[in-house]
Amino acid sequence: EVSDEVREQVQLVREQVRKAKLHIDPGEEYLRQGVFSVMREFARKATPDSSKLKRIFQSLQINDTNDCNKELRLLEEEIQHSDKVSTISSLMSFLRYCKCVVYGMAEMEEIDRTPGSESVSADDCHEKDGQIPDEFKCPISLDLMRDPVIVATGQTYDRASITRWIEEGQSTCPKSGLKLIHTGLIPNYALRSLISQWCQEHNIPFERKEKSNRPSDVDSMASTRAALEATKMTATFLVEKLKSDSPEVRRQVAYELRLLAKCGMDNRVCIGEVGAIPYLVALLSSEDPKTQENGVTALLNLSIYEGNKVLIMESGALESIIKVLTSGSGTEARENAAATLFSLSGVDEYKDAIGRQPEAILGLVQLLHDGSARGKRDAAAALFALCVHHANRARVAKAGVVPVLVELLSSHRSSLAEDALAVLAVLAGSAEGLFAISHSSVIPTLVNILRMGSPRSKENSVAVLLALCRYGGDQVIESVLGIPSALLSLHALLSIGTPRAKRKATSLLRILQRKWDSVQHASHNAD
Repeated sequence: EVSDEVREQVQLVREQVRKAKLHIDPGEEYLRQGVFSVMREFARKATPDSSKLKRIFQSLQINDTNDCNKELRLLEEEIQHSDKVSTISSLMSFLRYCKCVVYGMAEMEEIDRTPGSESVSADDCHEKDGQIPDEFKCPISLDLMRDPVIVATGQTYDRASITRWIEEGQSTCPKSGLKLIHTGLIPNYALRSLISQWCQEHNIPFERKEKSNRPSDVDSMASTRAALEATKMTATFLVEKLKSDSPEVRRQVAYELRLLAKCGMDNRVCIGEVGAIPYLVALLSSEDPKTQENGVTALLNLSIYEGNKVLIMESGALESIIKVLTSGSGTEARENAAATLFSLSGVDEYKDAIGRQPEAILGLVQLLHDGSARGKRDAAAALFALCVHHANRARVAKAGVVPVLVELLSSHRSSLAEDALAVLAVLAGSAEGLFAISHSSVIPTLVNILRMGSPRSKENSVAVLLALCRYGGDQVIESVLGIPSALLSLHALLSIGTPRAKRKATSLLRILQRKWDSVQHASHNAD
C-alpha cells in the first residue's frame, strides 16, 4: 500500500515533468540539420561534397570504414525493432555511400561475421517473433503498410510508396519487374483489415497521424528519396570498382554488394540496373574462396527481385552457379549456390532449365546428404521447388535422393524431417519416385509419423502411404495393415487432421478396408 506522502511526491514529480521543456543541444541540432541537408542533396540526385561529409562524420566520431561498419551493425539491430524503418534505412544508405565512396576502397577490411549472416536462405521467409510479418511490409519502403493498394501486376504496395515510385517516372512493377499496363491503384481492403487486426493484437498504432508541416515530416519524406539515390550512387561506384584488375579490390567489392543486396528491394533493383550481375557471375570462377563466396551470395541476395532472376539467367550464370554447388571452395558458397537455385526456380521456365542440368540435381542431393543443417534445408527446398515441375520428378528420383530423404526422416531437427517428407510426397506423384520409395523400407517410419508427427508431416505421410497403397500392389497394403497403430492413427486423422490429410486418410482407409474384407472373405471360404 502506497502512503499519502508518496502519492503527493509522485504527483509533484508528474507536474514538474509536464512543465519541463525538451532541451536539444545546439551542437546536436546542427549535426542533425547537416545530415538532413546531405539527404536532401541525395534526393535531388546531386553528389554531396566529400569534405562536407567527412566533417559531419568526424563530428560524429566516425573516422573510417571500421567505424562505418560498427554504426551499420547498430542500425541493423535497431531497424528490427523500430517503426522508423524508412528513416533508419536512409541513414544506412548514407553510411554505405560514405563507407564506399568517401573513405575509399583502400581502407576496406574484412570484418568478423557469423557465417550466413549476410545472405538470405530458402527458409528466411519464416516470420521472427516480435517482427512485422513480411506480407504486411511494403516491398519498397519495408515499412508496415497502412494503406495497401494493388497495382496492375497484382502486387501490393503501400499507397504512398508506389505513388512516389510512379511519380518519379517508373513504369515497371518494383517487385516483379513487369511493365505496368496502367497506373491505377486498387485498395486491398482484405489485407488492410488483416494488418489492422495484427496491429491491434500487438498494440501498434494503425491509423496514420494527421499530416503536418513539421520539419520531421518533411525530412522523413526526403529521406526515402535520398535512400534510393544514395544507393544508386553507391552501386554505380561499386560496379566500376568490379572492373579493377586487383583481386583484393574485386573480393571486397563483391562483399559490399553482398551486404547491399541483402537490405531491401530498392537496393536489389539498383544493383541490377547498373549492370553488376555479369561481373558477379565472372567471380564465381575465382580461385579465391572468399571472392567466390561473396559473388554467389551477392547473386543469391539479388535474385529475390524477380527482374534480377531474368538478368541472372540471361547472363549465363546457371552453369557457374552449378559448378559452385558441386565443387565450390567452401561450405557456405555451396549452400548459397543451392539457395540461389531455389530462388531461380521460382520462375516456372527456369525449373525446367535447372532440372535439365544433371549436375544441378546431383549437387543438391549431395548437399542434402553431407551439408550442414542449413545447407540440407536449402537443398531440400530447391529439390521440392524443382519437383513441382513434373518432368523433374523422374530426374530427381533417378539421382538417388530417396534413401537420403528417408534417412532424414529420423533427424532430430523436426523442420528438416518435415522438409524431407515434403519432397518424398511430391516425388510420390511420379512412377520413378514411387518405385524408389517402395524399395526403401520407409512404411514403418511413415506410419509412426501418422501417430507422432506435426500436422504438416502427418498430411504428407498419409499422402505418400496412399500413393504407395494405390499403385504398389497387395504387398504394400499388407505391410501397412501389419502395423497395429496404422488404422488407429488414420481414424484419428479423420478427426484432427488438416482438410487434405482427412481426404487422403479417407481414401487410404477405403483401400485398406477393401483389402481387409478380401482377406476375411478368403479366410471364411477356406474354413
